[in-house]
Amino acid sequence: MTLTYEKSLGDVVIGVDEAGRGPLAGSVFAAAVTIPLAAAEPLLTGAWARVNDSKKLSPRVRDQLAEVIKTTEGCRWGVALASPAEIDRFNILRATHLAMKRAVERVLEQLGEQAPQAQVLVDGLPVKGLPCPSQNLVKGDAQSLFVAAASILAKTARDADCERLEVLYPGYGFAKHKGYPTAEHLAALNRLGPCPEHRRSFGPVSQMTFAF
Repeated sequence: MTLTYEKSLGDVVIGVDEAGRGPLAGSVFAAAVTIPLAAAEPLLTGAWARVNDSKKLSPRVRDQLAEVIKTTEGCRWGVALASPAEIDRFNILRATHLAMKRAVERVLEQLGEQAPQAQVLVDGLPVKGLPCPSQNLVKGDAQSLFVAAASILAKTARDADCERLEVLYPGYGFAKHKGYPTAEHLAALNRLGPCPEHRRSFGPVSQMTFAF
């Protein structure tokens, strides 16, 4: 993990990533993370040395790192979501961009007078509608320290929300499959029908016309 891309943009850089575009249920989450570059440099070999693409980390390590990131002195971060209803209304791509915009806005609020200097480094393809200039970086969560940190916060927030859904809507197995279209989830969907958190515009759910 490096700060190469952050340094190319200069202070202030906000790393952004999302979690939950593919599931059949639940919100899509986004996170935004920034810290002054001078303070970030020692983190590469210090407290953030294990920060990486969230998909490459175990749930236990992700949870540990999420707490480290949130409590690091000087770190500004924000987590936001777009609901299943917004996903159905706007489509998943636009809803993801909306969640990213909301996460960035939360960080900008914390930055105060520094906010006008901010630039966003976002994972993947370009994102329209962000509240400040942005650059995209394909596979950024495997290269950029700030984007990787954002990927961890987005993933842990969404996983925690799936634990909430497990309690609210037992029988679907949300805590296990996190809303993804596994065989177990599809079987529960056929048995129980969609719950209020299912994305009605997504294929296996939209085909269940009796649920509307």
